[in-house]
Amino acid sequence: MNKEDRKQRKRNYQQSAVPMGVFLIRNIVNDKVFVVAGRNLQGIINRHRFDLIAGSHRNKSLQSDWALLGSQNFAFEILEEFTPPDDSQIDEAKELSFMEKLWLEKLRPFAERGYNEPILSRAEKLRRIAANRLAKPDR
Repeated sequence: MNKEDRKQRKRNYQQSAVPMGVFLIRNIVNDKVFVVAGRNLQGIINRHRFDLIAGSHRNKSLQSDWALLGSQNFAFEILEEFTPPDDSQIDEAKELSFMEKLWLEKLRPFAERGYNEPILSRAEKLRRIAANRLAKPDR
């Protein structure tokens, strides 16, 4: 391959649309799942896999099960993929957030069913903050 072919391939790669979407990490032993969305689907899958292998995943429960059961007991599955058209006026962040919420509602991967934390409403977050402040004694 000559230098001009490599440059053209690089340009084509940089201009190609990167699929975004939602995927999950499934614990094959107990069927618990961790649902995640990202703008670069393959990139975010690779990041989560790397973090798990390195022992530095932010979800401590998932990391603990990975360490205990081994990587062979986990599967990475794409749930939904979306590549916006080039001329699209779609708000990608909103679209991705909507897709993630739909899958979280459908799968309910919380507590014994999964590794995700429930998404709290603004009112619930404020209520919890207030309760925590009331529970702390004055110093």
